[in-house]
Amino acid sequence: MKNVINPETLNFLSTLEINNNRDWFNENKNLYLQAKENVENVVNEIISGVSEFDKSVERLEARNCIFRIYKDTRFSKDKTPYKTNIGASLVEKGPKTLNNAGYYVHLEPGKSFLAGGVYMTEPKNLKAIREKISSEGEDFLKILNKKSFRDNLELQGDRLVKVPQGFDKENPMGDYLKFKQFTVFHPLSDEDVLDENFAKNVVKLFKEIYPFNQFLNDAISSSNLN
Repeated sequence: MKNVINPETLNFLSTLEINNNRDWFNENKNLYLQAKENVENVVNEIISGVSEFDKSVERLEARNCIFRIYKDTRFSKDKTPYKTNIGASLVEKGPKTLNNAGYYVHLEPGKSFLAGGVYMTEPKNLKAIREKISSEGEDFLKILNKKSFRDNLELQGDRLVKVPQGFDKENPMGDYLKFKQFTVFHPLSDEDVLDENFAKNVVKLFKEIYPFNQFLNDAISSSNLN
């Protein structure tokens, strides 16, 4: 049976945004549990599809990939207690791979998206990624300039104003070396999320991201060997 995102899952998130308080949540926790189970079923199908070309995710289970809905409000001005999205990160776990590039599914009414790459990583890993881009720029650009990649994905991330220290300021890959995060992004409409082929479409998009992740993870692996 094909797993799909139910309209009730997006409806729950929309209603939670309006009623973001503990009393309402506790009274309607069954709706959250139903939404969470729905997303878990779909994410497990996505994991199964992605593992056919990326073996690093084949042992993952959706229940361990989905982020908690409870917010940490200690250092936030926004004291509402719950996230109004359900997100899942598909990345190989372990002490040496915690900062690896991976895949991300974000479900939020009107703001859903898919992403890949590495958002936050240790300075030594970031340096290794930049060095690989500098020395293997042609390979990196080949990934980014593939038509199916370029048509569906956008490279995003915070950037430095100048080429980072340790690299020639005239480096031909300088514009890419300025990135502090290496993530690619694909927006989703609510219609996309509710499509009966959602899981299949996500797997197809993540297959486009795979060579990008592989490039980054090769760099990260080399930095962890040193």
